[in-house]
Amino acid sequence: MKSFISEILNDILTAHDSFEECVFILPSQRAGIFLRNELKKKLTQGFLPQIVTIEHFIENISGIQKGYTIQLLFYFYKIYCEIEKNPDSFDIFSSWASVVLQDFSEVDQYLVNSKDIFTYLRDIQRLRKWSVKGEFKETTLIKDHFIFMERLAHYYDRYYEYLLQLKTGYQGLLYREATKKTTSFLSRHTTTQFIFIGFNALNKAEELLIETFLNAGSATIYWDIDRSFFESNHLAGRFVRDYTTRWKYYEKRDVKLMSSHFDTPKNIQVIGVAKHILQLKYAGEILESFNEYQDTALVLGDESLLSVALNSIPDKVDALNITMGYPLKSIPTANFITSVFQLFINQEKLQKKSTNEFYYKDVLRWIKNPLIFQFLPKKYEGFISGVEKIISRENTSFISLEDLTRFLSPLDETIRVSLLTIFQPYIGIENFIDRIILLIEQSRDGVSSLEKEYLFRFHTAFTQLKTLNSKYGYFENIKTLYTFYKRIVTSEKLSFRGEPLKGLQIMGMLETRVLDFKNVIITSVNEGVIPSGSRQNTFIPFDVKVQFGLPTYRERDAIFSYHFFRLLQRAENIFLIYNTENDDYGNGEKSRFITQLELLRNDIQQRSITQKVTTEIRKLGDIQKHPNVTEKLHHYAQKGISPSAIARYLYSPIEFYKERVLGLKQVEEVEETIAANTLGTIVHDTLDELYTPLKDRFLSTVLLSEMKTKTESLVTKYVIKHFKKGNYHLGMNRLVFEVAQNYVHRFLDLEIDLLKKGNQIKILATEQHLKTSIQVQGVDFPVVIKGIVDRIDEYNGTTRVVDYKTGLVALKQLKISNLDEIQDYQFEKAIQLLMYSHLYMSQSSDNTKTIEAGIYSFRNLKDGLIRVNFSEKRGGYDHHITPERLKRAIESVGTIISEIFNSSISFKEPRELPY
Repeated sequence: MKSFISEILNDILTAHDSFEECVFILPSQRAGIFLRNELKKKLTQGFLPQIVTIEHFIENISGIQKGYTIQLLFYFYKIYCEIEKNPDSFDIFSSWASVVLQDFSEVDQYLVNSKDIFTYLRDIQRLRKWSVKGEFKETTLIKDHFIFMERLAHYYDRYYEYLLQLKTGYQGLLYREATKKTTSFLSRHTTTQFIFIGFNALNKAEELLIETFLNAGSATIYWDIDRSFFESNHLAGRFVRDYTTRWKYYEKRDVKLMSSHFDTPKNIQVIGVAKHILQLKYAGEILESFNEYQDTALVLGDESLLSVALNSIPDKVDALNITMGYPLKSIPTANFITSVFQLFINQEKLQKKSTNEFYYKDVLRWIKNPLIFQFLPKKYEGFISGVEKIISRENTSFISLEDLTRFLSPLDETIRVSLLTIFQPYIGIENFIDRIILLIEQSRDGVSSLEKEYLFRFHTAFTQLKTLNSKYGYFENIKTLYTFYKRIVTSEKLSFRGEPLKGLQIMGMLETRVLDFKNVIITSVNEGVIPSGSRQNTFIPFDVKVQFGLPTYRERDAIFSYHFFRLLQRAENIFLIYNTENDDYGNGEKSRFITQLELLRNDIQQRSITQKVTTEIRKLGDIQKHPNVTEKLHHYAQKGISPSAIARYLYSPIEFYKERVLGLKQVEEVEETIAANTLGTIVHDTLDELYTPLKDRFLSTVLLSEMKTKTESLVTKYVIKHFKKGNYHLGMNRLVFEVAQNYVHRFLDLEIDLLKKGNQIKILATEQHLKTSIQVQGVDFPVVIKGIVDRIDEYNGTTRVVDYKTGLVALKQLKISNLDEIQDYQFEKAIQLLMYSHLYMSQSSDNTKTIEAGIYSFRNLKDGLIRVNFSEKRGGYDHHITPERLKRAIESVGTIISEIFNSSISFKEPRELPY
């Protein structure tokens, strides 16, 4: 394969014996590296020519240095503040200023008369608010927008003038100024020959400059264009056709070295793959099939997938070069610095700055960062998990400096002081930046060389921010500083160091300019990616852009078309991979460029790749009761099994085994919002304290009314006890606090209504701990059953076993038609009441009496006490728990207990869970 660079050098060498007076201008720095390498091969003696990118060439002609983005934004804000009487804060200004600067640059690059276009934009706005009847309603927002559009020209003129004084500027300014100095530049370089290589879409400034050089006889230009695109109306040849038609230079000349490589035989495969990550995995499989990678390029249509691409490269690839940078936002250090910002931003947001308290999640996010792990010596490996457990146990939503000092007390003093420094109140933005810079410096020890490179890049960025803030002082608060930090990590990239001329090349589409490869793999060839969508971030409307010759999405599509088809011209093996899945990455629609390619050639292979799916029958858990398990069960039987444990077994024997036998507990987490179980505990404890003094006494309306006055203080007491350090005064927690009070008030009102209707209620016991042992068939040792009964009372002479539930309980949940068939999870509440009833009767002096058992559901108190119902009739009621029924019930429960403790029956995982 003969590359474009090789072809043009052969042509240049026929016209030039020496390159001492030649300057090569290329679209990219990478193209210059490949050109220099090719020159070394072709030159036997002499000096290499000067090789520059178009940006450096323009900077050289203009005599103005290109400023970096944040610096230019600071300069713009200075001018903005001078113009406006009531300027926006720097934070608000920066949200729109970068778009304005982009528009300014575009206006200058295309040599648009700034006065004309900004006057045009102003007049459009004036027409919009013009009305024959004068009825246009102008809101503050619309008014501000109109004022902004009116002043754009003023911003532009003052800013342009200021930058010229500083001899620095944005890209467009350099281009406009370069066009003014082209003649004088040529007069100083009369013997120099300028050779422009591989350009396509030129802005008006580039067009004017190159055409001036060509007409003066001081330049030669080589377009990399194939006849298939140039001699047709194909979009890829649009710009070159336009230049050769309009430029005076081409009135008596043809395009140099127009190629015809596109029509040569090629192996072209169009491959549809589901999901963007799988595309890169399949690209790795294609690479695996190659024997060598010297002329191979993996082109990422979506550059954000670089990390996936790197993880998909086969191990056999021994040389690799990455032309695109790795985004700073994807580097672990970025999360480390972001977590520091979040500490203080959320502190202000949650109004904790005055007390210097930090949100616990922000603290944990910071101390759990990998850099902190590396910062701590190995002897403190379990320290961070220990801190997390303390915070969860104490239910601390906001952590003070005193708490942190206590948490970090086990550490060596030097380490402890270093970590605590970050949480100290900061005095001004510069102090905060210094703190981050110090933190970065302290983190350098004990990390890898790659991580040191990451830290150095962030150290440079914050040093830059500190310098700008010292000079201008525009960072009013930490939020504004964070905005700029995010802009840096989003836009800046960490460059890879590699051998650019060896092995596999991983590139973005723009980096392929001028370069040719034998094997080309392009991923994400979808609409919206290649080419990108029609959306543009600008203040200049589409029709205005068209009117003044500014580029729109149509020109951008033509640029993409050129890059795509140019890359295929000389390639021999081409793999175009697109995403078939309907998602945000192109909606599964392959690029129009693939469709165009299919119309141009008839040798394309179409394939669709799907992920290999292997089905495997999942074996359900089955834990045998070996001697050690049996021993634990025996010990558990002696301690006592509760109704909740029975319910857990009915739900899932495996879960019962993990929780009750092995003693595994759920991970304890900070409870920010009062949970349902905590609400239940608060209501239970409140009612217990209210009713306990009334044991063996009949209730009266006077007593109940007096109890209502104590409700708020008792609910507060138990919220503090069970919610610990949680804040219950605001938001959802305040609502839950009110709900708890409401539950208790409504329950007391229900009791008062019952008494007013002539009923008698006597409290026999509250929160009574009961225990008894039973002998179960199939188990050769007695099993203790236990439980805590919320309340036992007498209602009009009938003894009742009562349970409180803050959740919703339906009547059908306590309906039992057959006592011999209650070994199912749906009867778990009924089983609980029957076990409580058995426990009570086993302690009662009269175990022959009939009792009742039921639940007060605070979600539906209007139903009163929902009692166990034994009626077999639909709509019938039979609430009597007789000794006979209780015996049958315990026998049924005994079969469940027997199954639990029987060593020959394993703990089996259910195929489906009840919920």
